[in-house]
Amino acid sequence: MILALIEYIHKVVDHAVKYVEGNIHTNGLENFWCLLKRCLKGTYVSVEPFHLFRYLDEQSFRFNNRKVTDQIRFLAAAQMIIGRRLTYQQLTGK
Repeated sequence: MILALIEYIHKVVDHAVKYVEGNIHTNGLENFWCLLKRCLKGTYVSVEPFHLFRYLDEQSFRFNNRKVTDQIRFLAAAQMIIGRRLTYQQLTGK
């Protein structure tokens, strides 16, 4: 099972006027950044700037699939790596 891509609609809230307008707010984004910082400081501890986009991709996947079971999340991740190869040279940038 491949998880379907969701189309997002971008809306804006002027924080000089109010912080929430109906279902439009920044709480989800603030939650994501909090989880990302906790992961980078607590789990990985030392992150090379060269690999930062990979850590962001991992956390985006985890956050976007946080409401599904571990089994479905694992199967989705496994399906995305089939046929892809990451060489040592690509990994190290040498």
